[in-house]
Amino acid sequence: MNYVVLGRFQPLHNGHVVLIEHALELAADQGKVIVAIGSASCQIEPRNPWTGEERKQMVEAWNDQVEVVLIDDINDPPNWVEHATKFHGEGILVTSDKQTADLYRESNWEVLEVELTNRENFEGWRIRQTAKMLSTVDDFDAIREVLSASIPSSIIEWLIENDALFRLSTFQTGVYAG
Repeated sequence: MNYVVLGRFQPLHNGHVVLIEHALELAADQGKVIVAIGSASCQIEPRNPWTGEERKQMVEAWNDQVEVVLIDDINDPPNWVEHATKFHGEGILVTSDKQTADLYRESNWEVLEVELTNRENFEGWRIRQTAKMLSTVDDFDAIREVLSASIPSSIIEWLIENDALFRLSTFQTGVYAG
């Protein structure tokens, strides 16, 4: 059985980790986990600062036991599940997002909803804004300390090693939801 975890992963954060680890527990005996990265070909902008390939590298830096697939947007919610299934295959969706859960259920998918405590700490825009504030800081220990509350250490190291935080400093100020 495939267990699918879908998201933009901009970047992979501890909320995603909870979902993926839950899927890994379910798949331990008989299955595999597929991490499906949406918005794979979006142009780089504040809401999507990393490419699909970079986000794939992040996930693989955190856990090389999952299969990662990239999915382009079609901006057509009624047909999204059919489109995405061509990339991640059939299975069970593991999510904490009610809208995504409803969309997949409407397409006759089995959905396991995982409750995230302190969900507001795992909102992508908050994490990107925090990372943006740190994007010109030269003290990597300080960056690690601040980001460790919301991002796994292997992802923080990937961001530092690939100079992937600096890009955030090039975006104009403002809060970007999503």
